[in-house]
Amino acid sequence: MKKYIQKLLLIASIISVGIRYPAQVISQQLSQPKITEVNLYSNKSFITKAVERTGAAVVTIDTQRYVKKRKLPRNSQLFLDPYFERFFGLDLPNDNRPRIEQSQGSGFIFADGLIMTNAHVVNGSDKVIVGLTNGKKFDAKLIGQDFFTDLAVLKIEGKGPWPKAKMGNSAKIKVGDWAIAVGNPFGLENTVTLGIISNLNRNVSQLGIYDKKLELIQTDAAINPGNSGGPLLNSEGEVIGINTLIRSGPGAGLSFAIPINKAKEIAYQLIKSGKVIHPMIGISLIEESKTERKNNVVKVGYVVPNSPAEKSGIMMGDILVKVGNKDIETASDVIDQISKNGINKQVNILLKRRNKFIKLKVIPTDITNLENN
Repeated sequence: MKKYIQKLLLIASIISVGIRYPAQVISQQLSQPKITEVNLYSNKSFITKAVERTGAAVVTIDTQRYVKKRKLPRNSQLFLDPYFERFFGLDLPNDNRPRIEQSQGSGFIFADGLIMTNAHVVNGSDKVIVGLTNGKKFDAKLIGQDFFTDLAVLKIEGKGPWPKAKMGNSAKIKVGDWAIAVGNPFGLENTVTLGIISNLNRNVSQLGIYDKKLELIQTDAAINPGNSGGPLLNSEGEVIGINTLIRSGPGAGLSFAIPINKAKEIAYQLIKSGKVIHPMIGISLIEESKTERKNNVVKVGYVVPNSPAEKSGIMMGDILVKVGNKDIETASDVIDQISKNGINKQVNILLKRRNKFIKLKVIPTDITNLENN
């Protein structure tokens, strides 16, 4: 009897262990898929996260203007966003009939009710309407525009709060970084294209545009017609540039954006005074690479007649060695130093001419004064 009772106790303990431990195994198997399921649905790409961060601040800009007559040549090999063509007077059909001309571009809200976009999107417009991603539309007024950098600032005529784009730092971007172009072409909400940063500080003179003061970010992210003025984002969803133009034909597939650091500088000048001062001395620059030197050589390509440069004695072919306290390695160095110096204040320039070093003092003036010479 005693042995029988011991057997029953042993069987009971085995059964209790069998019941307790499999239950734990089962509970673990059931709970694990739930964790996997949550991770599966929360796994978004960095592109999606970037657009979600800034997309609500991207707006559609509809413009209207009354055109009495227009007759422009069809002779440009640079094919751009149609609104960019209108701004630069490129490759438009001849048409002399009066009509209301409607155009569309993109922009983004960067401060309370303030929108950054391209000047060519709103140039010459009699009426501007801004469309938000939630479907609401508001009239907007032009605060100011700068033709030399192709920047404009609009003010929404309505009450917020407004979604705002997160500003990045274009000085920190590098060739090969991700680039996400966002815009609302033809009123389509948040059209997104992906690429990389292909080049930095691309001078527009290399594209055949000589009357603008732009150094652009080059990207292979497609900037579609109507995307002009929309933001170029980094992988974190921060604005690093403003989409401005595309090129087809020779060099097709090239897209360009204005660096956001320069755009912010111009925007705040427009907000403060409605215009932008561009210090200039009246020279064009040629950047040459020398195999025997590590650094580039920056030469004077052309001197504007009656300009501060001509009056100070600068000549074509002179090599710029130093401007202010900066040793010159690139054409951008010259532009930066002249811009920082401002107008009506002399800047020291050291140049080299026929193996002879020459020191000059030049007083920069605003670019509009050069045009009036």
